[in-house]
Amino acid sequence: MEIKKAEFLVSSPNLAKCPVVDRPEFAFIGRSNVGKSSLINCLVKHKNLAQTSGRPGKTQLINHFKVNNDWFMVDLPGYGYARVGKEQRLSFVKMVRDYLEKRENLMVVFQLIDSRLEPQKIDIEFTNYLGSKGIPCTLVFTKADKQSLQKGRITMDAYRKALLKTWDEAPEMLLTSAESGHGREELLAYLDQCLKSDLA
Repeated sequence: MEIKKAEFLVSSPNLAKCPVVDRPEFAFIGRSNVGKSSLINCLVKHKNLAQTSGRPGKTQLINHFKVNNDWFMVDLPGYGYARVGKEQRLSFVKMVRDYLEKRENLMVVFQLIDSRLEPQKIDIEFTNYLGSKGIPCTLVFTKADKQSLQKGRITMDAYRKALLKTWDEAPEMLLTSAESGHGREELLAYLDQCLKSDLA
């Protein structure tokens, strides 16, 4: 897939304010500071399309980006640590769950996971949540450039083993780096495959 055009469309505070359901949609979510916005920018080759920050919890709305005028890429608030109060955190949870469970044109959720860390309870729980709701998901391991690719693959194998305790078959897994571009073409090819299967 070649991305010829990508543009910010809108930031929405809840599902009701999201754009009209008129094209396929792919959502990106992960723990705060996992490199979500950086990966989105890497995919579209636009340094500042999605706002990056060293401060966890920067993304606090449902951010839609229109790609090639054909489909939406969605940047969701991260789960886990964020410098917000309990009430606002609960509001984030409701906003994200409403979107994930009710958005009719959502094709796949890309759950981002730091490839440097051993399986984290919060990540496993979120993957299991997606599975329990029948929401299609793919695990995208980030920051592959921070260590050897072999270590990244070992992390992926550890997650696969952990998930097979509750899953009949583990979700698809990809290893990426926004810094080096590793895995970019593979992820774009996967997106293209999803889009073509939807049109079939």
